[in-house]
Formats: sequence, C-alpha cells, structure tokens
Amino acid sequence: MEFSRLLKKASLVGAFFMSAIWLSAANALCPAPSNLPAAQVQRVVDGDTLRLKDGRSVRMIGLNAPETGKKGQSAQPFAEAAKRRLQTLVDDSDGQVGLRIGEQATDRYGRTLANVYDRNGANLEAQLLAEGLGYLVAVSPNVALVDCQQAAERTARQAGLGLWRNSPVQSSDQINSGGFAVVSGRVSSVERNGGGIWIELGDALVLRIAPDLVGQFDSERLQRLKGQQVEARGWIVDRSRRGGLKPGQPRWMMPITHSVMLNTNSN
Repeated sequence: MEFSRLLKKASLVGAFFMSAIWLSAANALCPAPSNLPAAQVQRVVDGDTLRLKDGRSVRMIGLNAPETGKKGQSAQPFAEAAKRRLQTLVDDSDGQVGLRIGEQATDRYGRTLANVYDRNGANLEAQLLAEGLGYLVAVSPNVALVDCQQAAERTARQAGLGLWRNSPVQSSDQINSGGFAVVSGRVSSVERNGGGIWIELGDALVLRIAPDLVGQFDSERLQRLKGQQVEARGWIVDRSRRGGLKPGQPRWMMPITHSVMLNTNSN
C-alpha cells in the first residue's frame, strides 16, 4: 500500500525530510472535506490552540501539545518547539486555515473544537503528531480523524522524533501529580459497576471508562486484562482533592475517553 510505504520511508529518513514525506501520506489518508469554512488566524497561542481574527479560540482536535510556561511554571519539553512549528505551518498557509468543526463544537472553556487544515488540505494536527510535537488524544464524539492521527503519531514514535526521542511513558506507580500523562502498568483488577468499568494498575492508579462510553470497548477483552501490562494516556485526576476517597482506593484516576487511549497490547 502506498501509504504504508511512505510511512516506512519516513521512519528511515532524517527529520529534515520527514515532513514532506508525511505530508504526501497525510493528504492521501485524511484529505480535507470539500467546502471547509476558512478562517484567518490572528495568533498561535500554543502548540494546539489558535486565536482567530473573528475572536474565536480554536482547540485542535486530536492533538495535545506540551504545556507552555504559565503562572511562573516552566514550559514542558518541546512546548515551544510545537508552538513555533504550528506558527510556521500557519505562516506557510498565509495565515488562512480550514476548519472542520467537531460533533461537539465547543469545550467547557468556550473554545471552538475543530480539525484544522492548511490551504493545501493537509491536516495540521497530523503534521505535528508525525513530527513528535504532541500526543494523540481522542475524546468522543470528536474522533473523525483518529485513525489518520494515530498513524501519524506512530511514525514519530517509531522514528524517535521529538517527544519520543526519550520515552515519555511513566510507570503508574511513579505518578505524583495530575495532568496529562502516558503511563504503563500491570492490571491488578477489573470491575464493572454503575460507574462504568474500573481498571486498577496496582495501588496507585485506576482507569475509568464512563458508562456512556462502555459500548465503544470490547468489555469481555477488558475483563481478561488482569495480570497484563497496558499503556494508557489521558488526564490524571487527584481523587483525594474531591473528598470521599475510601481506604485502599487508588489516589489517582484517569478517565479513558476512547479505545485508542488504552493500549492493551503492551509487552
């Protein structure tokens, strides 16, 4: 398959040439829909957020870039590189982008949720993922490009680009703060109740699949995960801050918002 050949070639060449190779593959796999509404970018806020001249803020679907330094905190690794790269992509598109608004059109902060394309029809989230400048995230129902974007991230991961140069995956028993993380751990228990499916990784972390999302998963397979090593990604919540944490319950909880956020094939 042509796309597979391009991805293989991309993983073997230097980062300088990789963008052009990925661009050809991305255009083939996730072309822009016709008649996308165009918008003019006022500024790039960070590696996954744009401010438009019409006043809207756009949070890019499928991409979570490292956090830039805010409120006196240091920027996360590759945060500034992701912002600069997105700025370059926007500049190369003469500041004009196409927006594919998500099924869920806004987030809790009032930002527009959209897949963003340049003037040539290339998806900008996939471009950044392929260069290792962000993590794939999938939050239902905004998952139209999840396969394309997953393939993009896989390319960067296999080639050890950007964030994947040194593995960002942390052990579940080493978690000491909330926020986005990619974690690995061995499943100690799997339980289903009125609150959804709960997958405990040792004593420290529990993964939660909410009741309205359970149907998207192979529940029987999840029940067989006990004793297996898995990799998960998402936003970690400190349950002790909410009160009501019972003795013996893991302090940290990670909601799993789509099946690609939980890799059950880790060794």
